[in-house]
Amino acid sequence: MKPDLSLEFCGVRFPNPFVLAAAPTTDDAEMVARGLEAGWAGAVLKTTSVESETVELVYPQMGGIEWNGQKLHGMINIDLISQRHIDQVEKDVATLKKAFPQKVILASIMGSRREHWQELVGRLEAAGVDMIECSFSCPHGMPERGMGSTIGQNPELTERTARWVKEAAKRVPVVIKLTPNVTDILPMAQAVKDSGADAVAAINSVLGLIGIDLDTYSPLPSVDGMGIYGGFTGPAIKPIALHCVSKIAKNIDIPVAAVGGINSWRDAAEFLLVGARNLQLCTAPMHFGFRIIDDLLDGLSRYLETKGLTRVEDLVGLALPKLTTYEHLSRAHKVKSVIDPEACIRCDLCYIACRDGGHMAIQLDAERLPKTDDDKCVGCALCPLVCPVQAISMQRITA
Repeated sequence: MKPDLSLEFCGVRFPNPFVLAAAPTTDDAEMVARGLEAGWAGAVLKTTSVESETVELVYPQMGGIEWNGQKLHGMINIDLISQRHIDQVEKDVATLKKAFPQKVILASIMGSRREHWQELVGRLEAAGVDMIECSFSCPHGMPERGMGSTIGQNPELTERTARWVKEAAKRVPVVIKLTPNVTDILPMAQAVKDSGADAVAAINSVLGLIGIDLDTYSPLPSVDGMGIYGGFTGPAIKPIALHCVSKIAKNIDIPVAAVGGINSWRDAAEFLLVGARNLQLCTAPMHFGFRIIDDLLDGLSRYLETKGLTRVEDLVGLALPKLTTYEHLSRAHKVKSVIDPEACIRCDLCYIACRDGGHMAIQLDAERLPKTDDDKCVGCALCPLVCPVQAISMQRITA
């Protein structure tokens, strides 16, 4: 019998934890329908606004980082919210709920004043949406209207605006999407809790500049030679997202949806282990297509089986008790580098790294085989990180 992958989030039962995040992949009902048919548990429709809100997009919108031969290790975008206003999105909600009654349809909203936020909520509830997500977190564009991370970087504005939305929501849960572009995300999560909203989603994209064209000196992506700071996403931001999700889950009593850097079932399991109850993906389905849901579901299911767990619910938060502070880490725990000569390919990378960035504890013999000097090795664990063939392990020193 396969493990039960369904998970409850804010009182709503999801068939599995995987949801399409608000993005270009969810800006068209036909695309969303294909994602739901493929096996995604739900979708957050791309952020919409009232009809009077002008949304003017520019192109090209995206740039990427290639690392170690891997495309889109990180992606940046200068996209804004959807150009499709609430009158179109409410029709999408009704159409999708009729076609997929067992799937969860969320709608993302953004407003510039109270009446806009509350109008959006009322119209989406009437259309049949299951949950509402509020974008307090877009790192670029429209700050002059008091929108996006202008709200999410201020706890007072976060609490006030979240309260407006929650007041208007008569039927569905409200999720507030937070920005990582703050010194400490906890005051923002606490503000959401204090507002009465039901959950947080963490994180939105990280403000960044992905590169400069060395021939034209133009920031990338370049629009007629000019550029701006954009939202950085993809596998490269996973450590930031893990930090934010775990910190909220450990310190604030509020459900957390994780978004940011989830690219595989392993990533998914890690976010569940640090307390996430819902997983949103954006860059991965944009890169690999909706079909990656098969790998996500199969990998997570097999992982649960190996751990002897029958429900994904049992995985949530298991790593949180093991997150501590520096002063509580053991000083008695000692490890050293052990090199497997049979697996070593004599690339010298561990020797160079230890010589110039470690403790000069690795030497090369006459045949260029690395050997660890136990008296010099302090166990920093740099050498296994640079080894390309996993020939080095860190082993505990017994007294």
